[in-house]
Amino acid sequence: MKRPTLKDVAKAASVSTAAVSYVLNGKHEKVSGETLERINNVIKSLNYVPDYSARSLVKNQSRLIGIVIPQTEKHAQLILENPWYSEIISGIEGKLRKYGYHLLLSGVNQGESYLDLLIQRNLDGAIIMGIYPEEFYEGLKKIKIPIVLIDSYINDSYFYRIGIDDEYGGYLATKYLIDRGHTNIGMITGAIRREGVVEKRFLGYKRAIRESNLFYNPDYVFEDSMSYDHGVAAGHRIASAFPEITAVFATADMIAFGLIKSFTDEGIRTPDDISVIGFDDVFMSRMFLPPLTTVRQDIKKKGVIAAERLLSLIGEAGDDDNGQSEDLRETILPLEIVERGTVIRRGNGQSLTETEHGRG
Repeated sequence: MKRPTLKDVAKAASVSTAAVSYVLNGKHEKVSGETLERINNVIKSLNYVPDYSARSLVKNQSRLIGIVIPQTEKHAQLILENPWYSEIISGIEGKLRKYGYHLLLSGVNQGESYLDLLIQRNLDGAIIMGIYPEEFYEGLKKIKIPIVLIDSYINDSYFYRIGIDDEYGGYLATKYLIDRGHTNIGMITGAIRREGVVEKRFLGYKRAIRESNLFYNPDYVFEDSMSYDHGVAAGHRIASAFPEITAVFATADMIAFGLIKSFTDEGIRTPDDISVIGFDDVFMSRMFLPPLTTVRQDIKKKGVIAAERLLSLIGEAGDDDNGQSEDLRETILPLEIVERGTVIRRGNGQSLTETEHGRG
């Protein structure tokens, strides 16, 4: 069946197309009450749905926001596998939907340009996650649409940035293990790239070790991807080749889940034989057995604030309830340790649980 048009509605209601347009755009004062009722009845009877593509051409506004996620890992399905993305996108989508915007979610492979898509779809703005080559950001400036960056360490005042102090997070996790008597501490992480989130967490790990006068052993750093599968593989390697390691810092909770699974398969108990601390505090962390001790960032709030910043740039009033300044170029969210059941104090057999500390 042919899709009904605005002209079809006007003809069936015996009114002008302008009158129908007034009703569709909420300008009800432009038509009489009787005309308004007649047009709405026709819209319902014809099952008419406005053509937003056509309207975007007229208004130069698509009500579409691009969400860009880098596919820097070799695991192509990383977006779908990692609950971190679902939590942050949930925060973004909920805020934008409130103001009538919809999301266009896309991954970007290494070397692939997203700029053409931004232009072709006439996006009203974009939220870019992660780190990209410098030329990517220069291209974004030329498009001249509002842009907010999440977890990017690019030093450019053109962009609004939302993130955490990842170096401090890596330091916080490692120092937590050191303070509980661990001296041989492994780190399992994704690919360490210059000025990326993973590199910052790695630098925090090294700082905590050196500050405590411990020996930094590069063999204790297992670098691959921020995935469950990497956690599994690294756990088996630790079990077979590094029995002296008593604690591990996993730079993402998903890695920690795989790590603990492989330890269990090897007959290694967490935390009795080896302690594990994660990073992020995704919702699964509290449901995992044993419940995961981790560095918590407020993932959903990070998405909400990014959406609020973008709405402000677009010109929407928003209801920014985070007390942020309109000219704020960077927002750094706090981090904290959530103590649950995967870290034990080395030497006295005393595990640290949420019951003892009233947290988590």
